[in-house]
Amino acid sequence: MTIGERIKRRRKELKLSVDYVAKKLGKNRATVYRYESDEIEDMSINVVGEIAKVLKVDPGYLMGWKETKDNFTIKSDYPIYAISAGVPIAFEAIAEYDAEKISIPDNIMGKHAGNKNIFIMRTNGESMNRVIPDQSLIAVKPVELSQLKNNDIVVYNYDGEYAVKRFYRQENKVIFRPDSNDMTFTDLVIDINDCLDLKIKGKVVLYIVELD
Repeated sequence: MTIGERIKRRRKELKLSVDYVAKKLGKNRATVYRYESDEIEDMSINVVGEIAKVLKVDPGYLMGWKETKDNFTIKSDYPIYAISAGVPIAFEAIAEYDAEKISIPDNIMGKHAGNKNIFIMRTNGESMNRVIPDQSLIAVKPVELSQLKNNDIVVYNYDGEYAVKRFYRQENKVIFRPDSNDMTFTDLVIDINDCLDLKIKGKVVLYIVELD
């Protein structure tokens, strides 16, 4: 069986359309058909790796080096930063190319797997400990203020300081509220007219909690 035949068989096993695979690869559908029909000779291992990630299969299986496609965990890399979940802390802006990377299995990230806009942060504090304990990992998706809904958990920058809190909007006020067992943490309330110094860095779409 050729590489193309394995690609096509695996795509059909997963009931994925050619258009879906093409979109995930950043290619057009004609290119995917060429992969499946073996029209592209000497396909690079990088290309095979990207296809394998979309098809959730070991690249070695597509290459014909392995008979089984199971027992393989697909991972994606994301930039990771530190953030405070307690009193906001100032930290220096880090360019994306300077950020450290973390690999997280796609089956943990779910529908957000491989999203190049997602970044990861490790929390440091107790102000969100009812849902996000200290040192948890959070996956953050960039959004605008207008896209947020009450009770969303967000990462924000206000007056040069960053924090993660629950978001609420009440009339002309924006409220960032802790979710903590420690009652010393209090709301940050900002008048909507004073939001020039407020930047929403993103919405927390997933958190990874270590319970013990």
